[in-house]
Parts: sequence; C-alpha cells; structure tokens
Amino acid sequence: MPECSVRALAEALISRPSVTPDDAGCQQLLAQRLASSGFKAEHMQFDDVANLWLRRGDTGPLLVFAGHTDVVPTGPVENWHSDPFTPTERNGLLYGRGAADMKSSIAAFAIAAEEFVAAHPAHPGSIAMLITSDEEGPSINGTVKVCEVLQSRDEIPDYCIVGEPTSVSQLGDTVKNGRRGSLSGRLVIKGKQGHVAYPHLARNAVHLLAPALAELTAMQWDNGNQYFPATTFQISNLNAGTGAGNVVPGEAVMDFNFRFSTESTPEQLKRKVTSVLDAHNLEYDLTWTLSGEPFLTPRGELSQAISAAIREETGVETELSTTGGTSDGRFIAKMCRQVVEFGPINASIHQTNEHIRVDTLQPLKEIYRRTLEKLLLIDRDTE
Repeated sequence: MPECSVRALAEALISRPSVTPDDAGCQQLLAQRLASSGFKAEHMQFDDVANLWLRRGDTGPLLVFAGHTDVVPTGPVENWHSDPFTPTERNGLLYGRGAADMKSSIAAFAIAAEEFVAAHPAHPGSIAMLITSDEEGPSINGTVKVCEVLQSRDEIPDYCIVGEPTSVSQLGDTVKNGRRGSLSGRLVIKGKQGHVAYPHLARNAVHLLAPALAELTAMQWDNGNQYFPATTFQISNLNAGTGAGNVVPGEAVMDFNFRFSTESTPEQLKRKVTSVLDAHNLEYDLTWTLSGEPFLTPRGELSQAISAAIREETGVETELSTTGGTSDGRFIAKMCRQVVEFGPINASIHQTNEHIRVDTLQPLKEIYRRTLEKLLLIDRDTE
C-alpha cells in the first residue's frame, strides 16, 4: 500500500459533511473499500442514525476498532481559513472538520486492517469495525444500539480500540484505559417570592440554598484510586430572581454535574446529595440525568500490546489515563472485557480550523497495524 493511502482516505472522509446524525456516505465508502479485503458489511439503521458493522472472520479472538463518522457543526464558516469540508494542507497540517475527531483514526485503522490482511490472509481470529454517526449527538441510536444487537447474538469482542483523539503533546503519549462517569442534576429550591423590604413575609430561595450548597461544595465524595482521580462536583448554572432589584426570589434553580470514578456509584452520589438537602429541611425538586457510567480496563493484554506498538513506532512511553469526557467506549465496555481509546493529538478538536499533523498519519496507521499483529498473530511461525 502506498504511504498516501491513509491521507487519501482521511481526505475522502473529511470532504463529506457528516454533521450529526448525517453520515453523508462515509460508511458506504468504508464498506465498499474494505469489501475487497474480505470484510462483510452489515448496515444497522436506527431512526435517523446510520451504523456500520464490518467483520472479517468468524473465530476468536475478536478485535474491534470503533469510531464515529459524525462531526460537530463547523460554526461560522467565515472563521475558518479554508472550507471545513475541503481538506487542505498548510505548513504540514491537514485542516478540516473531523480531521482529528476522528476521521483520520478511521482511515488509519481501515488501512491498517487492509495491510494486515494482505500480509496475513489466513490470520487467526477476527477483525471488526463498529462505526456510528451518533457519537457527537445524543448517542441514543448509535453504538449503544449496535452493542445490544451484538450481545443478542453472542457476538462479543475480546478487545476494542476506540479511535478517539487521546494524544496530548505528541502521538502516542496518552492512551485512555477508562473514563469517568457523568451524572448531572437539576435542583429547584422552593421558597416564597416577596418584597425585599418585607423579608419576614418571604422565603428567599437563594438564602435557603446557601448553607446546603456550602456543604455540597466542601464534600469529599471519594478518594479515587490508582486509575481515577477523586470524584468531582461542579455547579454549571445557578439562576434565581425576576431581574428586578426589589423582589425576593421564590425559586432557585441549580444545574450541577458529577464526574465520578469507579469508587462511587450513581445511587451513592444521589443519596449523599438528597441527605444534605433533607438535613437542611429544604423543599425541592431534583431530577437526574446519567450520561455515562465509568469504565476501566486494568493493565492487560490490550494496553500492553498498544503501548508496545507505540514504543516501537515512535519511541514514546505512553501513559494510561482516564481523564476527559465520555465516549462510546462506555457502551462497548459493558460487553467487552478490554477497551482502550487511542488516536491523534486532540488540541484542535471541536475548534475552528481543526487539524491533524500530516506526518502523524502514517505512524498512527502503523501503531494500529502493529497492535493487530501482537494480538492476533499468536504463533507467527505458523502464519
């Protein structure tokens, strides 16, 4: 395969304006390309979301590459230095929406799989790809639905590499072996509206909330562990009042979020919050939204294989990390014992003028290919 194959495929994907949930033909392109390497395509459409399951082989172990073809909106196009859906190179950087998150990763693992199959057509085990167009959106009809189908027919991966852009300063410096959970709450404190000159006739909802809020912000929710930092509690919005300067607010609305480790469960966090509110005798409504539960892959075959591949290709000693937001890895981890995320530098993701370094495309592909060799070629002498 020529070295430009990864770039050519990445540019073909970037040129398709696949803003969530529109796949814009990306998955069809991948299915057609990989058919010649023996990958069988199964298109799974759920509502307005396109999903693709590509698989070669029917024996174990099963290694899955997972990714998303959807991208976030570009924002004002006039703020881009070039059209966001016209891949453009400037000063060694390839610009375009999805260049880093994560069409280059998809191109790299697709070409890595092609090259691996060409070199080892009778390889042991199976290779698959799980591609969705609903990762940047609500994530309701994407990876989670495909995982349900796979579980229903007992098609369980042994390893999964999610191509999220995990690298920080240089390619390979960070691999995610887990993610924190995300639990959000909306708290409505009920008081009584009134005139500021007659506070005895009102109950200021902000004043009522303040002591409980001080306690919540000072709480230590857990201590984390060797893989996760301690759980954090953050207020994102706090609103009260009518806008008038002489009205005591009768209601205060607070939005907050937990990013939590495996040391806490959503139920434990909910109980701790309500116990504080109840201890302060507050009248309130509280609604919860669980965006994702934490997952963790302890050091094992997969993390060792990809770390070794990174070291061999780049000389970089990778760090395992669980920082950052949620990803579709949280859905796959419920059925797959070993899940990691690895991809290019993430400094420009979701930004105007998103880009990837051109000279990292080939090494990224090589790392994926080397990882395939380490996990599937159990006995190379028989290959």
